[in-house]
Amino acid sequence: MRRPRFTTVAVAALLIGATTFVATAADRPRPATAAAAVDAYNWKNVRIDGGGFVPGLIFNRTEKNLIYARTDIGGAYRWNQAGQNWVPLLDWVGQENWGYNGVTSIATDPVDPGRVYAAVGMYTNSWDPNNGAILRSADRGATWQVTTLPFKNGGNMPGRGMGERLAIDPHDHSHVFYAAEGGNGLWRSTDYGATWAKVTAFPNAGNYVQDPADTNGYLSQNQGLTWVTFDDVSRDVYVGVADKANPVYRSTDGGSTWARVPGQPTGYLPHKGVLDSVNHYLYVATSDTGGPYDGGKGQVSRLNTVTGEWTDVSPVKLSAGADLYFGYSGLTVDRQRPGTLMVATQISWWPDAIFFRSTDSGATWTRIWDFTSYPSQSKRYTMDISANPWLDFNTNPQPPEATPKLGWMNESVEIDPLDSNRLLYGTGATVYGTTQLTNWDKNTTFTIKPMAKGLEETAVLDLASPPSGAPLVSALGDIGGFYHADLDTVPASFHDTPSLGSNTSLDFAELSPAFFVRVGNADAAPHIGVSNDGGKNWYNGQEPAGVTGGGKVAVGADANAVVWAPAGVGVHYSTTRGSSWTASTGIPAGAEIVSDRVDPKTFYGYAAGKVYVSKDGGATFTASAATVPSTGNVKLHTVAGRTGDVWLAGETGLLHSTDAGATFTAVAGVSKAINVSTGKAAPGAAYPAVFTIGTVDGVAGVFRSDNGGAGWVRINDDAHRYGNAGEALAGDPRVYGRVYLGTNGRGILYADRTGGSTPPPVTPSASASASPPPVTPSTPPPVSPSASASATPPPAATGCTATYKITGSWGGGFQGEVTVRNTGTAPTKTWSVGWTFGNGQVVSQVWGGTGGQTGTAVTVRDAGWNGVLAANATTTFGFLASTTGTNPLPSPITCAATS
Repeated sequence: MRRPRFTTVAVAALLIGATTFVATAADRPRPATAAAAVDAYNWKNVRIDGGGFVPGLIFNRTEKNLIYARTDIGGAYRWNQAGQNWVPLLDWVGQENWGYNGVTSIATDPVDPGRVYAAVGMYTNSWDPNNGAILRSADRGATWQVTTLPFKNGGNMPGRGMGERLAIDPHDHSHVFYAAEGGNGLWRSTDYGATWAKVTAFPNAGNYVQDPADTNGYLSQNQGLTWVTFDDVSRDVYVGVADKANPVYRSTDGGSTWARVPGQPTGYLPHKGVLDSVNHYLYVATSDTGGPYDGGKGQVSRLNTVTGEWTDVSPVKLSAGADLYFGYSGLTVDRQRPGTLMVATQISWWPDAIFFRSTDSGATWTRIWDFTSYPSQSKRYTMDISANPWLDFNTNPQPPEATPKLGWMNESVEIDPLDSNRLLYGTGATVYGTTQLTNWDKNTTFTIKPMAKGLEETAVLDLASPPSGAPLVSALGDIGGFYHADLDTVPASFHDTPSLGSNTSLDFAELSPAFFVRVGNADAAPHIGVSNDGGKNWYNGQEPAGVTGGGKVAVGADANAVVWAPAGVGVHYSTTRGSSWTASTGIPAGAEIVSDRVDPKTFYGYAAGKVYVSKDGGATFTASAATVPSTGNVKLHTVAGRTGDVWLAGETGLLHSTDAGATFTAVAGVSKAINVSTGKAAPGAAYPAVFTIGTVDGVAGVFRSDNGGAGWVRINDDAHRYGNAGEALAGDPRVYGRVYLGTNGRGILYADRTGGSTPPPVTPSASASASPPPVTPSTPPPVSPSASASATPPPAATGCTATYKITGSWGGGFQGEVTVRNTGTAPTKTWSVGWTFGNGQVVSQVWGGTGGQTGTAVTVRDAGWNGVLAANATTTFGFLASTTGTNPLPSPITCAATS
């Protein structure tokens, strides 16, 4: 027997991790909001439960009921045993780092169960602008610290179901390994994930690429390394590699040296590697592709880690020929019953997934279902989807297909390491589980149920909240959308007849709200559905020739006109409720389309930097001369009960028109708007409540105005930012203050005021008061403001003064704030502040101003929007800086202004 050895790992000279920041449930890198008043809100998901792929379920090996789930676009979750629900852990992720909601891997510490790690980042190509990161938490994900990586992670890339790529050394839990994608090799931390270094001795970065000819970089990425597994007894470490000729490597000295494991089977990709340390077996499940959508051949192999002998223990072996039409993934061992293991197909679309179970270390297997006399089957299980009835997918297939299915994309199948009766597994739509698993071995039926409460993973493309009927109707990616009669109850079924695949847009007639139209990206016609009962039931609409996708749709106020801008053809209109169509003129294809909510003949569109208006039900459009954003994503919204009232949200801010789009006026203080909507007016208010998601006075968030945009209150907080949110936004016309927010992966959120029946006082937005933008992962952790000294220089002769103070300090760094005051009698046009550091301080980031540091001199000018200060008015800018010693206040602080 080999004698275990442990030596220092060979690593790259440069440690990655000097740039970290703290992110808590309140996302503490962001200072308290100063841009607008804050109205207290309660944020909850509109219940759907699931709706997307769950590629990873991770049990802690020593603490009962400590379970994590990772999703490809919807963040990470922790299981709450008392409530039988999942608790989201990454809702603090914001627009600037939205890719962190793609979770590549999770590791939970068996020695200190409070510690958990997550590798985050959504895409390795240009779609995600940021590099990946490793998150670390010492309190089960309640708060996080972040270390950025010098490469990208791919939580929503091909191969994302393989893993787990993160693993904690059970012999020294300060050591954590990360098997990276993209040809980036093996990485290691020796300080609980604070810093990371590449393991230069690891010889193979992987070479499998799904489609080398793919030009957008999605299918052409090197899928890299696939998993890391430790031997609890010998300290050996095993790594899977996406290299069909060299899939498994081992280190026998803790990672100092590595070698390809001799005698290993080749020809397939190692999806999972799980070690039974009691029996000294490493099991490897392989498939011919990286998945998660495909896989036609594969093996389950067993390595005797003592003798080095490999054995093919596949439930269906390659020699079976046509009877093997799937690869393998979803591999797990029962740690309470050594020798018991399970593996799932990767994948078996028809007639269903297959789970295999062995109680003799893979020598023999039984199936979760078997054919008796075709198409009849015997099943060891029953399915109970009463908690989430839509999981039957509105289908009634012919045997041997069944509904609901066991699932698909079953890459994570996990037996609870502390309870042999509990099994959880992820699918492309939900999490399923049973607490009766050992019935399998007794030939007694066990029940499988969805276990997805609290885990919301839909991509929301449009929302509608009509004045009557259901409070909400949704258009979603993949599963289409729902009629939400009760926001806190899972709907019985999603939109059907037609289902349309991913629904891209929907609208209702404001004056006849029972009439709805929705459109979607079905593979073939129809691409449109029509409802006469408020979106509950639907029938197929007709469509123009050449339609290839849903695009955008708008319904006239009295239901007698519909305008559709589908993919594949130009804009069309219908006067027959979607049964016939005529091409519109004067507006480009692919336009954003909305209807006037009062005038049934008026429609508005946006395309290529222009607003277009139709006064004849969409037959003809005329370009407006109004100045609007020329690029970027633009959303239009029209106001119920007010003809000609149009809002436009875009990258340059929020614009408002009250003359049917002839002119637009910029809303002060809103520098960026992702979306805009209106809802029920505040008590006593004349104008509906306006909601926007964007940036108000330098702070990104969700805001409400009760006075037509003259003043704003922030209604979310830094614990509720939801990453890439805002493609869909709808105010409720029946409940004051309620708003529905669509996210790309965290489902639909609805928010209600908790501050009582009286709305808070609303003051005009003042662009002279600004908070810093979100701090990126390249900065040290800001801390709560301290009562540190401040320095106030004498008034400058130029008409302004600047007051410098330190608002927070930590080892090696600090946060500062400078207040600029106009001491003159005329408004300023610009201002500039300067000082000189004398003790090695270095500014790393500035917000609320422009400029920075050259040598020891710091110069900060206004940011443009806050350069104009009335007499005696003030504005602030903030900065982060490093320091190597004492941190005295600089003096003098100069201020110059022009007027």
